[in-house]
Amino acid sequence: MNLADEKKIMEIGISTFLETTPDPVTGQTISHAERLREAVEEIVLADQVGLDVYGIGEHHRKDYAGSAPAVVLAAAAATTKRIRLTSAVSVLSSDDPVRVYQAFATLDGLSNGRAEIMAGRGSFTESFPLFGYSLEDYDELFEENLELLLAIRASEKVTWRGGHRPAINNLPVYPRAVQDPLPVWIASGGNPESAVRAGTLGLPIAFAIIGGMPERFAPLVNLYKEAAARAGHNPDKLQIATHSHGFVGETNDQAAALFYPSTQAQMNVIGRERGWGGTYNRAAFDDARSLRGALYVGDAEYVAEKIILLRKNLGVTRFFLHVNVGYMPHREVLRAIELLGSKVAPIVHAELARTEGK
Repeated sequence: MNLADEKKIMEIGISTFLETTPDPVTGQTISHAERLREAVEEIVLADQVGLDVYGIGEHHRKDYAGSAPAVVLAAAAATTKRIRLTSAVSVLSSDDPVRVYQAFATLDGLSNGRAEIMAGRGSFTESFPLFGYSLEDYDELFEENLELLLAIRASEKVTWRGGHRPAINNLPVYPRAVQDPLPVWIASGGNPESAVRAGTLGLPIAFAIIGGMPERFAPLVNLYKEAAARAGHNPDKLQIATHSHGFVGETNDQAAALFYPSTQAQMNVIGRERGWGGTYNRAAFDDARSLRGALYVGDAEYVAEKIILLRKNLGVTRFFLHVNVGYMPHREVLRAIELLGSKVAPIVHAELARTEGK
């Protein structure tokens, strides 16, 4: 079996929010500009070590530098050859679908057909007041904007009318993507309605699994496939991705020691913002990095074992490792990316080839 065939079984890549939180050890914070340059270096390395995809999440906060994922991905497009470049996610509810399509069609041209859009509502809400939208329209905005995005993707000239954006009457949208169609994924944090919507539309889906046991998402995967079948789509041809926090180190203990401080700091910040109560501690961290937990932290063999288990339980075709939760030293992130591509991915591909015979 060649590598291309193996990658069809399961793709492995990186996701990031371009964190610019204080270093939990030194207390220093890097600039947005430095973090953006680091991201380009990470994408180039990920391409060199054979990873399949790199995704950047859109946020509009001081502690993240990724407000314009397509621009950052485009900066790396000219110096990479194979890796796919995606948002993770584009906050479609508060953006203009015309501009989203144009940005990623431009990226698709620069990368010669490697761009993707992951559309979601976002886990934060700061973009709504920033761009003049009401949270009362949260769901309706997403549904309308997704409808328009798919209409633009399907046809050079578009006629469309909705409740929140001026109508478009037989107007063209340029540039057109190299890929036909430009891949559009639906991102979900575990909402059953999102799974059903993605399945009905025949779109690939990405689940963010950052807590609990990943196997608990099996009912959502079933909902997705059932909705796809009802709508006339072949569920076996649809792609399913997951996104989880994690880090690959030389040993399990070293990986945990490096990843815990930034994870603890950022999870406690988010916990206070959202009123979760309590604090994130080492016991919770260690429980989550157990074999059936949602943290993929350890040496190459252990992280590969967890990804293989994920494939067995959910049938995923793509796995995103979100390497830094909060800020980590750039050299450590680069080493984790190197290990993911050079050590973890080959183990996963070889085992799936052996057990699934594809």
